[in-house]
Amino acid sequence: MRKEIKETLYLGWPIILGNLSQMFLGVIDSAMVGAIHSSQLAAASFVNNLLTIPLVLGFGLTMAISPLVAHSLGNGDNHKPLVIAVNGLFVALFMMLFLAIGIELSKHFLLHNMGQDDIVVKLSSSYLKWMTWSMIPMILFMVLKQFSDGLGETKWPMYLALASLPVNGLLNYLFIFGKFGFPRMELTGAGLATFISRILLFISIILLITYKSTYKPYLQDVKHAFLLKLSRIQEILKVGIPSAIQYGMEAGAFAVSGVMSGWLGYVQQAAHQIALNMAAITYMVSLGISSAGSIRVANARGQGNADQVKKIGYSNFSMAVFYGLICAFILYLGRNALPQLFNSEIEVLKFTVGLMILAGIFQISDSTQAVGIGLLRGIQDMKVPTLIVLLAYWIVGIPIGYYLAFQLKWEVYGLWIGFIVGLSASALLLFFRFRHKANE
Repeated sequence: MRKEIKETLYLGWPIILGNLSQMFLGVIDSAMVGAIHSSQLAAASFVNNLLTIPLVLGFGLTMAISPLVAHSLGNGDNHKPLVIAVNGLFVALFMMLFLAIGIELSKHFLLHNMGQDDIVVKLSSSYLKWMTWSMIPMILFMVLKQFSDGLGETKWPMYLALASLPVNGLLNYLFIFGKFGFPRMELTGAGLATFISRILLFISIILLITYKSTYKPYLQDVKHAFLLKLSRIQEILKVGIPSAIQYGMEAGAFAVSGVMSGWLGYVQQAAHQIALNMAAITYMVSLGISSAGSIRVANARGQGNADQVKKIGYSNFSMAVFYGLICAFILYLGRNALPQLFNSEIEVLKFTVGLMILAGIFQISDSTQAVGIGLLRGIQDMKVPTLIVLLAYWIVGIPIGYYLAFQLKWEVYGLWIGFIVGLSASALLLFFRFRHKANE
């Protein structure tokens, strides 16, 4: 068990740091605009919740890349990884363009028909535009990052992702607060800064893969890789579409709850966003463990090593539970201090204390279900896990959260209790599904 945990962490820690860095782009935005006023934080929350589903659909699609690359390496095929990456870029670009244009065309409806406060709607328009188009370079970067991760080269994409943090922070400082001659753009400036940062990040990883010697063995047949074929695209979509749906349904549940928190007023919406930011940070670590487990399981499956698949899987579940306990403890201890990094208004902080406790409670289930999805994706079991996520979030979690929040008047706390119930159901069902598939 110790050996398996060590190998997963060795592969996974750069993925974890890379995931955290991208999550911190949103956290930096929230912290900086939250320092201006809670209405700006609420508007950022509203836009980010609107974009959660399309962004995570794209992200979920890219999650097919690394296990497919790892599986091909397990089979001894060094030419196929680049083919997978190029076709993945094509599919991701088409999908994200379609989603971005759809959001632009429906922007007025989205802003004015979601039950938000007038000030939140007013502040959201320009920020939504920049954040919508920044999704495209972000997802294209993720395709190439997944390609690199699947090859076992997880560190260099991590370095690029970490380097994007100070770049984004500097651009935020210039555009949000109007420093060094730049106009004071406030929330709109945060969106512009994110857009520029993500373009630079995508360009950087193209240069990395093109010129770093580590990738040369996989770039021997570039012309062949750029010959797009339906069969190659179908291979990506076979894993990518269910993966995108899984992550989309999960993130969509959080996004819908975020919109519903706006029905309770911008104060509770701001508190919801603060607690969600903290939970999202801890989730990035779980997602890194999940990605590493998925890659390792896919490689073992490519080698036909069923015993190794079991060892990797059960060690990853153990890691998930242990990590969840640590996160729960940290969030409980920091329930008063951590929210003040985002906002210092008394009314907002009053709600965040309780939400931090609830966010701590669901850490074990959240980590476990993330790892379960990754392991099942690694063995290309997609249909049943997708149904599990649908059941856990949309049939159980969201309705319970709505009932508690609005019928029993538990307000935003009720929405988060719905999270806990949905996550717990998902974690248990995914664990039993993996055990069943591993023993076949």
